[in-house]
Formats: sequence, C-alpha cells, structure tokens
Amino acid sequence: MPEVKTTVGDLVAAFLEAAGVEETFGVISIHNMPMLDAIGRRGNIRYVLARGEAGAVNMADAAARVRGGLTAAFTSTGTACGNAAGAMVEALTAGSPVLHLTGQIDSPYLDRDRGYIHEAPDQPRLLEAVSKASFRVWSPETALGVLREAARIALTPPAGPVSIEIPIDIQKAAVTIPDDLAPIPPVTARPSEVALDALAAALVKARRPLLWLGGGARGATVGAERLVSMGIGVVTSTNGRGIVPEDHPLSLGAVNMVPAVEALYRTCDFMLVAGSRLRGNETRNYKMELPRPLWLADADPRTEGRSYVGDGFVHGDAADILDALADRVAGRMAIDPAFADDLATARETAVTALRDNLGPYGRLIDQLQAVMPRDAVWVRDVTISNSTWGNRLLRIFGPRDGVHALGGGIGQGTPMGIGAAVAAGAQGRKTVTLVGDGGFALSLGELMTAVQERADVVFLLMNDQGYGVIRNIQDVHYGGRRYFADPLAPDFGALSAAMGLAHTVVRDLDDFPDAMAAAIALPGPAMVEIDMIAVGPFKVAFAGPPVPQKAPARESVPA
Repeated sequence: MPEVKTTVGDLVAAFLEAAGVEETFGVISIHNMPMLDAIGRRGNIRYVLARGEAGAVNMADAAARVRGGLTAAFTSTGTACGNAAGAMVEALTAGSPVLHLTGQIDSPYLDRDRGYIHEAPDQPRLLEAVSKASFRVWSPETALGVLREAARIALTPPAGPVSIEIPIDIQKAAVTIPDDLAPIPPVTARPSEVALDALAAALVKARRPLLWLGGGARGATVGAERLVSMGIGVVTSTNGRGIVPEDHPLSLGAVNMVPAVEALYRTCDFMLVAGSRLRGNETRNYKMELPRPLWLADADPRTEGRSYVGDGFVHGDAADILDALADRVAGRMAIDPAFADDLATARETAVTALRDNLGPYGRLIDQLQAVMPRDAVWVRDVTISNSTWGNRLLRIFGPRDGVHALGGGIGQGTPMGIGAAVAAGAQGRKTVTLVGDGGFALSLGELMTAVQERADVVFLLMNDQGYGVIRNIQDVHYGGRRYFADPLAPDFGALSAAMGLAHTVVRDLDDFPDAMAAAIALPGPAMVEIDMIAVGPFKVAFAGPPVPQKAPARESVPA
C-alpha cells in the first residue's frame, strides 16, 4: 500500500489499532481533539465518553486488568491532566498497562511561564510522578517512535501506565503513516536455569509447601495449576485472586491474616511468592510470619529483599518460572498426606470466623454467589463491605475476574466497574460492582457514562448513610467523637430515575436474591441498593486493618 500523508492525530489512532487496543476512555477538549477526531472518523476503536478525567483513567485501568492487554485514556492539558493523577496512581499501584495520552499547548509557548491558557507549570514532572514513564513528543517525525516505546514500557513486566504528552500543534501537523505500525514487543526476562534448579531442589524437599501468588502472576495460571495438581497449596494476594479457581480444594483464596491460616503457615515447610510485593496491609505491615524456606520470584529484580528477606530469588516472568518449576518437580513431590485436609480445615475455620463477624451480611455472600455467573467480573470500591467480605469471602474463579481499588483510594469503584464492564461485555460477561454510599458520591457523574454506554454492570450499593469506617475508627481511637463523617447522600432511587438507570432498594435480605438476579438478567446497567440501616449493623464493627502483633512461636512440622 502507498504511504498516506495525514496528521499525528491520525497516527495515534492508527497505532492504537495496530497495538490491539479495542476501547479507549476520555474527556474531549480542544487540546486532544485531533486524536479523538481521528478515532471517530476511523471508527475502529470504541471511545467511551467519561464525565471526568479521573474516571476515564480508572475505566482504562479496569479494562486493562480484565483484558490483560493495553488500553488508552485521553485527557487534556493543565487542570484536566491533573484531574487524572489519582487514577494514574491507582493504575501504577496495580501494574495496569494504560497509555495516558494528554494534550499540551502549542509547542512554541511551552515552558515559558507566560500564562498561556491551559498550561500547567512543569506538567512533565507531574506525569513522571504518577507514571511508570513519561514522554513529550517534540516533533511529528518522532511521534511513532515515542508511541512504540511507550507501549513497550507499559506492557513490559512489571507493567504500568505510561503518559505521552503531545502539543496541539504537533497533533495537527502532517506526518507520513507507514505501512508497518507494529508495536515493539515487551521485554520479558528469562529466568536463570541455575536459579530454577536451586528453586526446584528446595521445593522437592518440602512436604507441606505453599504458593503465594500476586497480581504479577495473573498470566501464570497454567504453571500454577500444574503445581497445585501435585498437592502444593496456594494462597493469593487480593490482586492475584482467581489465578487458581477459589473453589479448588487446595486454595486458601485471599484468606489471610486470620489466626487459623497463620497457624497453618507455621506448619508449612516452604513458600514460593510469585509476582507479589507482599503488601503491608496483607502481611501485618511485613510482620506476619511466612513459611521457610521462603523463595521469591518476580519480573522486577528490585523486589528482592524489599518486603521480606527470602532464602532465594528468581528473576523472570511468573508464567515462565512456574511452568519451568513444574517441569522440574513433576513426579518428585512427596506431599504430607494430611496437608490437604489441614489446609481445608484452616480455610473453613478462617472463613467461619470471618463470616461470624458479619452478622446479617453473612447471608448476603451466599445469596450473591448463587446468582452471579461463574465468569462474572467482581469489582470493588474501598468500603467496609469490601474490607470485611468482598476482598476475600465472595469467591472468584479466573485471573481476570477480580478488580479492586488496590491503592486504597475511595470512590474509584464506580468508574472501574464501568471500564471493566466495557471490556467484559465484549467477552459476553457480566460485571458486578460493590460500592458504598460515601465513595459512590465521588463519581456520581460517571453513572451517566454507564447509562449512555449501556455498560453491562450491576452496582451493588451498600448504603449505611455515611462514611461507616471513619465512624468506627473515631469510635475506637478518638473517643467516639464523630466529626465530618456524615456526607449528605441523594435519594438514589430518584437519582437513578433521572438518569434512566434501573434501581431496586432492598430492606430485607429475604428480598435480595430475586432483586439481584433480576438486575443481573437485565441488559445494561442497574443498581441494587442495600439499606444497611434497615438490615442492621455488622456483628463486629470494622475499624481499619489489624494492628501488627508479635508472631507466636513457630510450630513444628508434622513428621
């Protein structure tokens, strides 16, 4: 085909197509219009019109997690670019490969501090702080090279969001679009054969071994399931849920920091942590005792010794490591015959204890599990309900089935639910999003995005009429002085009616299964609101993560 002379805006759209991007999210403005005009004219990529830049990046982040591939978000310059910073931090925390394409004022006026409209002082430093990498396109001729390098970095493990700043005059500039727009493949480190041999030698000595799988192992399902089939147990971080289906008899799921599970750890004689940073909120701020020998495997060599000092380290992609490890230990494991039963007992004991704390909401988990499709995507905002049961007790079954606000920022669940639904809907899957009334208020505008896009999502709104966890923390740590924890909330039924959103309120959990099943069956978005004041309180008030305690003495390994 002959070369076509067109604009950098067209080049951006054509490159995203070549990179396999299927949906983009953003807010249109005068400083990104050439790129979005090209996407509209070409008609090959779905563009989701978000109501705010933060929501757009949250949507792109969630879509990337569900798809396991590259997505893109568009913002404008200055204030608009700054609006996306918090969502960029979340994508960076989660390791989501998002291209953040932002506009910029005309290049002749850049960095002159002349008060040019929409210019932000030192915008590149802002982008560097919230991105895995950041680039500015200085000329039409360099645009394709920057796009290719940005996509390569975004997808290279550990993945993350990359920002590309393109001045408006360069977006409009003429450029030749070549036939070959193929992106550069990401760089994946191959694990050392020597390190793999040493890891295998340590594992085959174990009789009660465990895998800890994090978000970096989401692509390692095959190797993980091979190892578990040999009798090796598995536990995950909240970001690694579903790598092994959570109804597998050797899976603890993400049930962690619970006495019964910690007691099981003290009887184990090996743990391999793959693709996890062993975050503080999942390890009692790095004080939880983990089995020894403790081996770590990660695509980022800088994780060695960062959270825990291990007995060995393998650098490489988790999928390669687990598959190569399974090859080496196949037929060589001698698992303690009692291990599977002990693991199952530990999980059952832990789950029973956690459910007992929930009071009436223990029922809701079983009701929701019964009506949710097995392949549904489970998205969660930061809420009491997620901290107490959504992150651990409602089971998920695939590595791309769980999305949550990993960085702990409240209010991101709504747009993340929309982005997940856009990606999952293209796969014929439903999305259910758990939100609280306090956090929901931060992104109410994005409900219009859900309705306009007909996103196939059910918002499960847990309404306790305020910031419940803040109230609980104030009760425990601040003498019961409840300041600033009671934001005014709308009548969600009236709000939904104004937007054309299907809405049901549940005041008695006997009515919940039918209400939720009807919402899931409905094409497009819907809301099921749980009136928590009517249903009643949790049996045990959740007042934040547990305080680290000194680990008890290590138990002996059964003979």
